[in-house]
Amino acid sequence: MQVRSQQGDTLDALIHRYRGAQPGLLEQTLERNPHLAAHGAILPGGTLVNLPPPGPARSTAPDSIRLWD
Repeated sequence: MQVRSQQGDTLDALIHRYRGAQPGLLEQTLERNPHLAAHGAILPGGTLVNLPPPGPARSTAPDSIRLWD
């Protein structure tokens, strides 16, 4: 999926707007778009960003341990 940044966007905000909160998505996006790091924290408006394809839904809840049954 290819998206364009809006003026004042950070990469985190852009990813969250289109894909929500998913662990590891920022790192995957930077691997696909190595040129983004040169822009710094705030992306220029209209910057093209290739987001990774959606993966299987992963649970963000930690595994629970029962102390008493």
